[in-house]
Amino acid sequence: MITVETFPAGPLGCNCSLVVDATTKRAIVVDPGGDFALIEEKLGALGATVDAIVHTHTHIDHVGAAAAVQRKSNARACIHEADRFLYDLLPVQAAMLGVPLPEKVEMEGSLKDGSTLSAGSVELGVLHTPGHTPGSVTFVVKTQDGTRVFSGDTLFRRGIGRTDLWGGDSGLIMKSLREKILTLPDDAVVVPGHGPETTIGEERAKNPFLAR
Repeated sequence: MITVETFPAGPLGCNCSLVVDATTKRAIVVDPGGDFALIEEKLGALGATVDAIVHTHTHIDHVGAAAAVQRKSNARACIHEADRFLYDLLPVQAAMLGVPLPEKVEMEGSLKDGSTLSAGSVELGVLHTPGHTPGSVTFVVKTQDGTRVFSGDTLFRRGIGRTDLWGGDSGLIMKSLREKILTLPDDAVVVPGHGPETTIGEERAKNPFLAR
């Protein structure tokens, strides 16, 4: 059995998700955007041990607590290599947004299109979905309740990610949405980087950006 718990973490309300094998208690943390104390509390309540920390992209609001989670768990922290330059720009991002500069962590550039990360029975698939950032990825996991999709800031409920920041590309984000994300099952539950959950079918039918 796989448990998924999602909650806003950090000053910009990034959706952090804990994907846990309920039997072995092995877990993957998706987008630890900040508020390490809250993340630690949630992991403790689940009795979970972290095997990997993964990021849909490296905007500051999605990586804020990565160092603290790694220090506590000794788990690998992973990004897509194309977003490393953006991680190196954390001081610029912090200054631009007026938020504290988080501690940096050694990030593995190991997230590749078609790759998989494991934690117990959890098999988290990786789709490279550039556009919001060059290294944006979407994570997909099959649970006993169906498919869960962690879309970061590529797809939101009735919206898509902005493309006017470093490395953003409006053509690429639409290509990623149409050729990768919208090929997933209509009943797949989408956990975006911010805001409420949705489904692939809902966004295919009701998202004004995808009706164009």
